[in-house]
Amino acid sequence: MTREENEQRLEHCKNKVLAMPETPGCYKFHDKEGTIIYVGKAKNLKRRVSSYFHKEVDRYKTKILVSKIWDISYSYANTEEDALLMENSMIKQYNPRYNVLLKDGKTYPSICITKELYPRIFQTRTINKKHGTFYGPYSKISSMYNILEIIRKVFKPRTCRLPLTPEGIKGGNFKPCLEYHIGNCLGPCIGRQSYDDYQENIRQAREVLKGNTRDMLKYLTKKMMEKAEDLKFEEAEILKQRHIMLENFVAKSEVVSYTIKDVDVFCIEDDDLEKNAFINYMHVRNGAINQSFTYEYKRKLKESDEELLMLAIPEIRNRFESTCKEVIVPFDMNWNLKDAEFFVPERGDKKHLLELSQMNAKQYKFDRLKQAEKLNPEQKQTRLMKELKEKLKLPKLPYHIECFDNSNIGGTDAVAGCVVYKGMKPSRKDYRRYIIKTVKGPDDYASMQEVVRRRYSRMIEEGTSLPDLIITDGGKGQMEVVREVVEGELQLEIPIAGLAKDDRHRTNELLYGSPPQVIGLKTDSELFHVLTRIQDDVHNYAIEYHRDKRSKHALHSELDDIKGIGPKTQALLMRRLKSVKRIKLSDYQTLTEVLGVVKGKIVYEHFHPDKLPIEKS
Repeated sequence: MTREENEQRLEHCKNKVLAMPETPGCYKFHDKEGTIIYVGKAKNLKRRVSSYFHKEVDRYKTKILVSKIWDISYSYANTEEDALLMENSMIKQYNPRYNVLLKDGKTYPSICITKELYPRIFQTRTINKKHGTFYGPYSKISSMYNILEIIRKVFKPRTCRLPLTPEGIKGGNFKPCLEYHIGNCLGPCIGRQSYDDYQENIRQAREVLKGNTRDMLKYLTKKMMEKAEDLKFEEAEILKQRHIMLENFVAKSEVVSYTIKDVDVFCIEDDDLEKNAFINYMHVRNGAINQSFTYEYKRKLKESDEELLMLAIPEIRNRFESTCKEVIVPFDMNWNLKDAEFFVPERGDKKHLLELSQMNAKQYKFDRLKQAEKLNPEQKQTRLMKELKEKLKLPKLPYHIECFDNSNIGGTDAVAGCVVYKGMKPSRKDYRRYIIKTVKGPDDYASMQEVVRRRYSRMIEEGTSLPDLIITDGGKGQMEVVREVVEGELQLEIPIAGLAKDDRHRTNELLYGSPPQVIGLKTDSELFHVLTRIQDDVHNYAIEYHRDKRSKHALHSELDDIKGIGPKTQALLMRRLKSVKRIKLSDYQTLTEVLGVVKGKIVYEHFHPDKLPIEKS
């Protein structure tokens, strides 16, 4: 596209914007071929669409979108809510390239109650509303099986496919199956259960599937008392058993508060790169959570969390046919829903519900990530390297990372360690330990500079590959002294980062740049955990070496000071005479018997310099 063509394109779009009304509605962007590439909603059409053309667009992907817009069309809406529903409908219809993509690859099972004269109740993954009423879908298969089990135990619906009719039953056209004989069916096929009684059981089962279990318990209690008053004790006993089974089922359900009658709960959780978002939906009726579902949305234009939620909420509510008047969300929304209100809880049971929804979203994100990385183990390492590269704006992937740490007590036995990670995994064969040689006393900065200088001077001499990133176990001070050696003395261009700790000695900040700046990295993210693992690794590695040196000093004995007596001779003496004290007190004959004449004489003269050895004649 030439410059003139681009100017004509922009001029045409701007003229279209000038003619737009300042009312709610939906707008559609078309490419050169007339294909709809983006659908959006707006409280004020003119103001929203003009923002694409009359101010600097700071999002790279939005700039790409604007560069492909050749025409604009729009649709009026009476209210903001209508605009929201219209946008949702158009996205489904046109599937525009730059709109958010819902990733929902699974077909989860639902429970169906058929429209037959004697309805059946069963699970299915095929939704056809001509055949019956569907409840679900159920993301947790175990929850669905639990509900089906309680329905079969309490209401005993038929499982056969017989075309039951009153005439056929009356004419004796059917025979009972095994389910009847083992007590799982009440035998409507042979007239043992009346049509009205069967329909009442199905009605009660529908209430359970809707989540109205508390209302059902009250209804069963009432009917049980009525039967008892009419002296129909056998029927009252059947109702009592149903009541007990339903009560046990309710007790096992996730119950928040019986005061919460009917609410929807939504929350959103981003992945670490903020490319995908996971939106959890929970439906709560009469204090029990009867639906919990998580969807994955893929961002196309770096949409905000609020924009994604406003797209997802009407779509998900429509899928589940929710008519709740209250919708719990994690933050204030600038849009309104038709026939429902948003609510952001700050405390109490509703706040607990929101936290539970957030836990579900986080767990779903974790499961999806692990599932993908299980299929491709290298995906995790590559993802983490890309994330670190983006966070620090590094010139290339940090495949080779080195981290340093010092260890000493009061300047004694001063040592340092260097750990090497390649592909976000430890490369233990490349780990190195250093004894501090030029620094006296406890000077961590000077010790760090000595080690870094020795490390990279040798690597330059040997021509080995230098790291893509250096991490210091410390804050700004450690980073700057390392930079003085790496960039100042050795003239190397290696990025340097630092991991700083808080007052409780817990890592809480990733630092980078010159001067060092705090990098926005969540402390509960997987990348942060990997970096702290590297830090802990080098810390433990240096401390272990320091302890080894101290232990050798602590185990030093007088035998080490005897010239001509090595470790094997010392071990022999200790094995035969048990202690240094007994070796000291041993006479010449004993020592020569153990070690021989020459070494026995050396040991005896060391402990008894003023006495001559007395040899046996």
